[in-house]
Amino acid sequence: MILAAEDIGLADPQALTLAVSAAETVAMIGMPEGRIPLAEATIYLALAPKSNTAYNAINSALADVRNGLVGQVPNALKSSNFAKAQSQGAGVGYEYPHDSSRAVVPQRYLDDKVLGRKYYLPKDVGHERELGERWVKLRDIIRSFKGK
Repeated sequence: MILAAEDIGLADPQALTLAVSAAETVAMIGMPEGRIPLAEATIYLALAPKSNTAYNAINSALADVRNGLVGQVPNALKSSNFAKAQSQGAGVGYEYPHDSSRAVVPQRYLDDKVLGRKYYLPKDVGHERELGERWVKLRDIIRSFKGK
């Protein structure tokens, strides 16, 4: 499971599901039959494309937190479901992305203190190639909101 999450990661997100499934199968059926799903998982994971971008992203983000580089949650994203919340600005100005035709809104999700920090840098490998393309499209949509 560690190999699937840390070394294969987003290059093949199904790798983790397969590793967990193999472990659960062995726990349910035992040995010697358990060797078969273990062999299948081992071969699949060995041949899967590799990416450690999620590992690197979380480590970079945690390093910023440890170094005090943290910001406040923008008011629009704060819960307004408690007394005085709205009078304190919580939830005011929130835009629901699902109501947008592109499911993206020009909403601030980060405090100025961390705005512009890049934690996830997609690789051009396996399934992550698609994620990178989606990331570029979303970035372009968000940039198109500027000036509107």
